[in-house]
Amino acid sequence: MKRMSKKVLATALLLGLSQPFSVMAADADLQKKMESLEKELEALKQQMQDTDRKVDKVEQKSLGRWLTIGGDYRFRYDYLRGKVAPYFQLNPRNKEADGSDLFLPVQGQTVKNDSLYTNRFGLNLDAKATQDVTVHARLLMYKISGARDDSAIRGENGQAYFSDRAGLFDGTVGHVPGDGTLAVDQVYATWKNIADQPIWFSIGRRPSTGGIPSHLKQNNEKPGNSGVPQLLVDYAFDGVTLGYAPDFESLPGAYMKLCYGRGFENGITDRQGNGIHDTDMVGVNIVPYDTDNFKAEFQYNRGINIFNTPVMLSGPFAGSAPSVNLGDIDWYGLNFLGRVKNAGIGNLHWFASGALSHTNPTTDTVKVQLQTPIAGFTTPEGVLDTQSGLLWSGQKESKTGWAVYVGGRYDIEATGTKLGLEYNHGSKDWITFAPAADDMWTSKVGTRGNVYEGYLIQELKLKPISSYLSKTFFKIGYQYYDFDYTGTNNWVGAPVKMADLTQASIMGPANPQMLTPLKNAQNLYATFEVHF
Repeated sequence: MKRMSKKVLATALLLGLSQPFSVMAADADLQKKMESLEKELEALKQQMQDTDRKVDKVEQKSLGRWLTIGGDYRFRYDYLRGKVAPYFQLNPRNKEADGSDLFLPVQGQTVKNDSLYTNRFGLNLDAKATQDVTVHARLLMYKISGARDDSAIRGENGQAYFSDRAGLFDGTVGHVPGDGTLAVDQVYATWKNIADQPIWFSIGRRPSTGGIPSHLKQNNEKPGNSGVPQLLVDYAFDGVTLGYAPDFESLPGAYMKLCYGRGFENGITDRQGNGIHDTDMVGVNIVPYDTDNFKAEFQYNRGINIFNTPVMLSGPFAGSAPSVNLGDIDWYGLNFLGRVKNAGIGNLHWFASGALSHTNPTTDTVKVQLQTPIAGFTTPEGVLDTQSGLLWSGQKESKTGWAVYVGGRYDIEATGTKLGLEYNHGSKDWITFAPAADDMWTSKVGTRGNVYEGYLIQELKLKPISSYLSKTFFKIGYQYYDFDYTGTNNWVGAPVKMADLTQASIMGPANPQMLTPLKNAQNLYATFEVHF
């Protein structure tokens, strides 16, 4: 028994002594596995870091990181009808027997176009070039169906009714129907946060068309701090802007900017030159308050060395160019824009704009030299034998005009229906600089008289894909122009009351006209539009 007990005790002691060695062996194995796992984990982390770096490089090179593409397409139908006022037509090329000018009496008549079709396409590009510097570009094409020119917006014999639709020129290409060429409408670079301050600098082909409140009728978003009010300027300028947006708690969204633009470049001349100066415009824009629900804006512009005519690219006056500087024009404007949310079953957008224009004429008058003589209007040498200046009434005299523009749009979000009404009035001597406005007869905000307009927009309830602003909609609208005076959107020559166009004496007609004057005009239009 003792020998057996000693064997058991010895065995137990041996097993007990062997346990630490087995545990130690297991710990060592586990340690090796942990070290192996740590190495694998470290390798995995390195692979992930390498992958992240590769992804970052790919994202940095990705177009979506620095380039945004958008645009719009529009098909438009127009029914145009106008009433020509009785008048005497200036016809200086054909002379009376005694050598005096011949004036042709024209009776009042109705002119119309039952179906004018147009297609417009715009492409927007926004590129983030470097930190705080972006470049924006907009390409624009506007074409009349069945034509490769803009003659369809004039009379059948080529006569022009309004100077801003007499032909295409630099500030209206792409905004007035033309030959379908895809032109650069805007291209400018903007540098923000200058010196870590809310200051920006922008230069190039400016966003000086389609300003507030035209975005309501166009069914666009409200412009930011770019652009100018529609009542004063709607013209594609080349120029520069310097802006400042201070952070005042009591004046949210406040900003101001100084603007400069070149309207006509005279080119290289000798010391004597041709007597023509470059035409420039300077402006100050002050916005003390700008939120989603209310915006107040003051605008001052000065047009310097106003030309008698731009370089005309098409139409009956094609080839004509500035031949004299007629003086300067000052413009002052106040604009208010607001939104009333939950006004009944929808939201109400409203606006009210007012403006003054004041001319500072020189004693220079016009004698236009054309490259191609116009039958019935010029001498064989191409000279238009008449004298006229800045709102010229026979002598150097400053003239002040005024205009008001009010309206609104009611949005029913549940159905995507938007109803708009607008009214504007311009006085006898009112003149603006808005030939690129999206109106077929003539820029309505330059009317010397009254314009009434109503429209309906119906958006389709379709999910946006290209961007959250993408939309598809139909629009139908109606404009009625009631002209009190001649010369709408024209600063050359004195306005004439419609009733006085047929006045005459033994000396001849008192107020002969070169453009065909309309007493009233109507435009029924419908569009199908896609914004992407």
